[in-house]
Amino acid sequence: MREYLKGSQLTTKQGEKRIQDAYSIRCIPQVLGASWQTLGYVKDKLETEINAATDNPLIFSDEGKVLSGGNFHGQPIAVAMDLLKIGMSEVANISERRIERLVNPQLNDLPPFLSPEPGLQSGAMIMQYTAASLVSENKTLAHPASVDSIPSSANQEDHVSMGTIGARHAAQIIENVRRVVAIEFICAMQAVELRGGPAKMAETTRVLYEAGREVVPSIKRDRVFSKDIEALQEWLRQ
Repeated sequence: MREYLKGSQLTTKQGEKRIQDAYSIRCIPQVLGASWQTLGYVKDKLETEINAATDNPLIFSDEGKVLSGGNFHGQPIAVAMDLLKIGMSEVANISERRIERLVNPQLNDLPPFLSPEPGLQSGAMIMQYTAASLVSENKTLAHPASVDSIPSSANQEDHVSMGTIGARHAAQIIENVRRVVAIEFICAMQAVELRGGPAKMAETTRVLYEAGREVVPSIKRDRVFSKDIEALQEWLRQ
């Protein structure tokens, strides 16, 4: 974090304006670090299972054996997908809280909702609504699918993983998270301009700002921001 912000004129030292920053700022390494660790676990399970023999029965032609087993059971991936859902949801959860800190004049000294004309232009108000709704949707999607099981096949298949549902929900959560991060990016770029512009930024973050501005222009007046969110999330995805 210190390397990223090296040379910035926009940061403050402890005690200059507040004793402690809010958790959504102060605890970024701990929260995102935990989510990063979940990706390592998921990657390990995916690589193992994608290279595993999951047929049933397993046929050993050289030995003339046909063996029934349980390697087909999707529990390793189901649990991994549920963990992925939780880890990625937290990326959006903390991102949305930082968005709130950028747009809420009670939590900063920026114009309300980063508006170019407070009271006349809504600025980023509706974007924060969007982020909040995506985060709330993620909370529903993050409910673990692997804890549910309904017996089938005359109760022979009496415990199933529901891993496919977990994977589908994980994919949707990741799409939602990318849009929340895009909204934070848009708000952060606007806040930088209101703080004195990119000249005061650290070299590393200024490069990111300039790249982002190639995709989304500055907010001069209200417009259809969904187009900006979609453009930026696609840029982030690529």
